[in-house]
Amino acid sequence: MAILYGQITTNKPVKVISSTGNSRIVEYRLMIDIEKNRPIILDRKIHANLRAKSKRWQGTVVEIHLRGSYAQAMPKVLEYLKQTAMVNPYANIIFVDPRGRLYKFDRTVEKMPPPPKEINPHPYGVDVETLQRIIRSTTEDNMLKFMQKHFHRVGEKIARDFLRKAGIPEDRDPKSLRPEEIVDLVEKMKEYDGFLPPEADCLSPLGEDLLREGVLKELEPEFVAVHQRKPSAYSGHPFIVEVAIAYGGKVPAKDDILLYRFANKIPLVYDESGDVCWKIVRSINWRRYNLTPSMPFAIIIHVCSTKIPYKTLGKEILADQLEVSREILNGIREVARQLARYLSRKERVRRQVRRLAVFSRYLPKIARFSAELAGRKPPDISKLYQRKQVFKDFVTSNEYVDSEIFDSRRYNVVFVHVRNRHEENPASVRVLGLVNSKWEVLIPETALTSGSEIYETLRGKYEAIKIQARSLKPNKESLIDAYVDGLSQ
Repeated sequence: MAILYGQITTNKPVKVISSTGNSRIVEYRLMIDIEKNRPIILDRKIHANLRAKSKRWQGTVVEIHLRGSYAQAMPKVLEYLKQTAMVNPYANIIFVDPRGRLYKFDRTVEKMPPPPKEINPHPYGVDVETLQRIIRSTTEDNMLKFMQKHFHRVGEKIARDFLRKAGIPEDRDPKSLRPEEIVDLVEKMKEYDGFLPPEADCLSPLGEDLLREGVLKELEPEFVAVHQRKPSAYSGHPFIVEVAIAYGGKVPAKDDILLYRFANKIPLVYDESGDVCWKIVRSINWRRYNLTPSMPFAIIIHVCSTKIPYKTLGKEILADQLEVSREILNGIREVARQLARYLSRKERVRRQVRRLAVFSRYLPKIARFSAELAGRKPPDISKLYQRKQVFKDFVTSNEYVDSEIFDSRRYNVVFVHVRNRHEENPASVRVLGLVNSKWEVLIPETALTSGSEIYETLRGKYEAIKIQARSLKPNKESLIDAYVDGLSQ
């Protein structure tokens, strides 16, 4: 679309430079034949990739000339880049605008999602034109082999049953089908209920870990929950829905819910009101999850499919496809439940911290005064309560660093308090417990924006507790203080 828009507005060709890291760099200048929808190659050059084999340039450069009003489009352009960085946390994105200002979105992970695998079309998703193209190119001379070779998850048993119910002889040559018979065959495929659902190998979803990293990097929330739904299908097209919810931190509080929509890792930034995602989000009673639309939380929805159910040709609005809508709704409900549990636990911990503050203030005094009245030596109160500062003025780096270890063997309840004292930069922290001589993650990675803090309660028998902290953004140091309190009762 960008190449076509540039050609329409400036009539200048697009330049593409690419290399896989071998000895050649290929450069093309081309335009698009709009009527025939094919490239017109104006120039082709091959350059030598002369560096040492391990240092050869590899990548792709696309240069487009287009005309537009940047002053008017600037907010959407920057928002598009930010959202692109959110669902591509493994990519470095650098943008220099027409005024010379530099915008940089750094990668935070090196891992990429697995690439999709090529599969045959599913019978439910085939249209007449596609079937005609398959028939023209096939080398099979009977319908039984034709169905097995060219369609996804169609074996001999299913192919025989379908052809029998469709009234088509197994030994008929597919090239002998008349146009009206091809149309009828497509209808029979859609009506037949014996085809197996498509597999999701052809999809490349982000995955929960990468989506969480992207949300933490760009939104810097206090809490994030991510859920990937199981693969499903509509009309023979496989799809996967991934949903995240971010709360607090630098997530802005607005009059309405903040919604981010993505289709195959591409942000959808226009025509929001007509999208089915908005319809679903507004249908939810958020008070059931201790939320109101004016609170600082955001919903992130990513639909990954071989055929996104767009509502319009502009490809900015998702249509109300029953199967897709159901998966989006169930995904939102799951992450909303996780946020509701977090908010309830947060309020509970706040009350416990207030009680703990009173306890820690007066317990030593009560023990000392009681011992003086009884004429005895003051008891060791560490068996009942102990506080330890495990991080003090700790400056974070790009990698996780362990705090001092808190010996928690004698305590039934442990309180963890972590604060980011830096004025600008966020941090990422997590809490680990030693169980049977192995460290286990008790509190997963949590973002701490500048000036924010977290309180968490841990119940159970752990041999030791430690906190890990790192910078949330590369080379952006933060300043961490952390305390661990142990209580025997």
